[in-house]
Amino acid sequence: MDNSASLLPGRETIQRVAMLSVHTCPLALLGGKKTGGMNVYVRDAARELGRQGVQVDVFTRSQDDCQPRIKHDLGNGGRVIHIPAGPEKPIPVADISRYLDEFTQGVVQFAQAEGNHYDIIHSHYWLSGLVAEQLQAIWGRQVPIVHMFHTLGHMKNRIALNEQERAPQARIDGEKQVIRAANRIIAATPAELAQLNWLYGARMDKVVIIPPGVDLERFHPIPKAEAKAQLGIPHNHRIILFAGRIEPLKGIDTLLQAMALIQKRQPAALDNLCVAIIGGDPWADDPDDEMARLQALRRELGIHDLVTFLGSKDQDSLPNYYAAAEMVVMPSHYESFGLVALEAMAMGTPVIASEVGGLAFVVRDGETGFHVPSRDPEALAEKIYALLSDQDCWLRLGHQAYYHARQYTWPIIVQRIVRMYEAALAEAQG
Repeated sequence: MDNSASLLPGRETIQRVAMLSVHTCPLALLGGKKTGGMNVYVRDAARELGRQGVQVDVFTRSQDDCQPRIKHDLGNGGRVIHIPAGPEKPIPVADISRYLDEFTQGVVQFAQAEGNHYDIIHSHYWLSGLVAEQLQAIWGRQVPIVHMFHTLGHMKNRIALNEQERAPQARIDGEKQVIRAANRIIAATPAELAQLNWLYGARMDKVVIIPPGVDLERFHPIPKAEAKAQLGIPHNHRIILFAGRIEPLKGIDTLLQAMALIQKRQPAALDNLCVAIIGGDPWADDPDDEMARLQALRRELGIHDLVTFLGSKDQDSLPNYYAAAEMVVMPSHYESFGLVALEAMAMGTPVIASEVGGLAFVVRDGETGFHVPSRDPEALAEKIYALLSDQDCWLRLGHQAYYHARQYTWPIIVQRIVRMYEAALAEAQG
């Protein structure tokens, strides 16, 4: 595929984008408390924009005073710029809102020092959207805001089981403010578009459905034996994989309960099998509440030898884990999209996912994997056992998953983003 700028009529109007990811750095290790699909999205979208001739500066809050202020890890002229705002260390997301004014001034000063003019402000997550609104007030309405939420507070509250899991009212109010301020909003799926309309009253003429992409140079089928050798896994051992943040809405407890059911009813199916959970820090002296809860549940269910917590992983190692796995399981209660599912499918690995949010669109039931109801260990156990026991089904789903994922390649997705940039810019300047 020719990814040159000639594919995009009028593309020369978009020269430089200020991309905002205030609360988390796109270069951070994946599976941490605040790192996941959004980090991958920002990093890979910025890289592909650079390949297509658009200069991208990603602004993120500095969390380490030893980190270089500017990193050129995105290639093709793309940069990650660490802006001091508040203490230069990791802090709770809820505390970051106190430093948004300082962050905004840091971005403005950086742009002034370099003499940079940005054509588009592309913000990610509601905190970044509030900064985008401040920047537009300084730079002028002719610099449009394009925003992507990645997750929505109202949706988080719909599946919360207790007050600690609920999004604070400040977030809900902030999301509504960003929706009013943004020139365009990117929704990952039709479901998210509907949520923005029903729950927030977003104007439909503002919202454009553009799904995330997948890097097919990184995520493509590799021999299972080769992947296992790279990871030091015996060739006759099998893996069921979960990858993501360790938090209640990911539904990892449902996966543990499902595995306990299989161990009780079909123990032979679990010979030489391990459930590998990527994310979090299982070795911390003071693990967070959800990691501690899951480790305790593993003991209570009697599956301590069956389930292993691997901690956070660099994304360069993920292809080997996906390829080594028999399946990837995403038992989430809410996902705006589900990038892990797309990455796994690009490797030719079937996915079992809750039929919620974006997962209901990304995974095709009976074609690229299976859907199961959220919080239903019985249904999940049934589908896991089906894939473990039916080699023909496993091969068919994996083959179809690979071909389905190819339509999400980043060059195609970024061409759609740039056309949307152009429309927003023409409207703002007109």
